[in-house]
Amino acid sequence: MAIQVLCGSCKATFTVSDRYAGQTGPCPKCKKPITIPATPVKAVVIHEPEAPSTTSTATGRAPTAPLKRTDRPVSALQWTLVGVGTVLAVVSAAVARVQWDRDPPAWFLLAGAVILAIPCARLGYAAIRDRELQPYRGRSLALRTLICAAVYVALWVARGYLPAEIEMWEWLYYAPVFIAVGAFAAFACFDFDSGSAIAHFSLFLMVSAALRWLAGITHL
Repeated sequence: MAIQVLCGSCKATFTVSDRYAGQTGPCPKCKKPITIPATPVKAVVIHEPEAPSTTSTATGRAPTAPLKRTDRPVSALQWTLVGVGTVLAVVSAAVARVQWDRDPPAWFLLAGAVILAIPCARLGYAAIRDRELQPYRGRSLALRTLICAAVYVALWVARGYLPAEIEMWEWLYYAPVFIAVGAFAAFACFDFDSGSAIAHFSLFLMVSAALRWLAGITHL
């Protein structure tokens, strides 16, 4: 290893071999005596990387360990309740078709919309939500589900104020408004993107439309 040397008299710089470390010799330029500095060898210590931390309490720095997410899907009990509710909804629609010659009464349709909106909002969130985000749980999820379901029911009630028979071309004006409001409710409650929000609202539309058809209601 070469040692960089600076002459104190003429300020010339040059290098010598490390085997002359600590010795005195003449400067190659001005011939004044120069003492070659010693170069002690420093051991290189390689430290093990710090273990990832999940808290900043001890180190005072940001946590370095990745956050563990626990995905909690819909439980078996909830799926069972949904299955039982689906059977009851289908049976109720079939009974309504036989019980009433014309459209079922408004109270029956409103009750059906309320009963459908809540499980559709909850299961739709479980199926469509972004798995990269922490899921809503507990009271927060229940409140968001109820708010979203309430908006869906309100849209259904608003549909009741429109004429029973609407031409298909007229839905070109009505449908975007209903879809926009329903999708915004899903977006605001569950942090969906636009496509997922529309899909969430469409689930309620498809289920309610299928049951209306089973009940003998042919118009949209």
